[in-house]
Amino acid sequence: MEQELISKKELLELTGISYGQLYRWKRKNLIPEDWFIRKSTFTGQETFFPKKSILARIDKIVNMKEDLSLDELADVFSPEVADMAVGQSELLERNIVSKQSLELFTNTFGDGPVLPFGRILIAYMLDKLLQAGDINLDEGVMMLQTLHGHESVIENNSWVLVFIRKMGISSFLMIGGSDSVMFDPGTKVVARLSFAACMEELKMKMNDGRG
Repeated sequence: MEQELISKKELLELTGISYGQLYRWKRKNLIPEDWFIRKSTFTGQETFFPKKSILARIDKIVNMKEDLSLDELADVFSPEVADMAVGQSELLERNIVSKQSLELFTNTFGDGPVLPFGRILIAYMLDKLLQAGDINLDEGVMMLQTLHGHESVIENNSWVLVFIRKMGISSFLMIGGSDSVMFDPGTKVVARLSFAACMEELKMKMNDGRG
């Protein structure tokens, strides 16, 4: 299904930001280059944006720019894996992941006391599903085993993790890019986690409270 677009003029009017702010945020990499879509109209060439994505991004920028610099915001929105490692004790103290999720993660990955960002992201995604009640502990192990064999996808956050159930049988799928996947009517899609969205959330949580 084709995404809904919003024109630059409509965007500026709706959000109240200026032309200068919009393009400054673009230069600072807070708004991806490929969101600026040039299209021919009856008045000539105009710029459009994916409506849902750009409105959500501008809302986040406006609400976060008082607490974080534009460079820090650029790091949060960057599709790149953050260059950081954090101790397990700090992750627990700051409520980034729960003790139960971290123990389950460690049993599968066998990590030491300090985790790189990519593995923190996996533990964070596990915790989201457990806390939401979407999966049980056995299904959590299944999820970790799925990701353990495909850790390299963390470098490409266009992947989506999908959890399905059919007739009591649970499965995890990893879908790359914008590929669409259709399931038969007896299959329930229980949860769908975007690596990009989870990475952005995790970066914000890890930046929270740090000077």
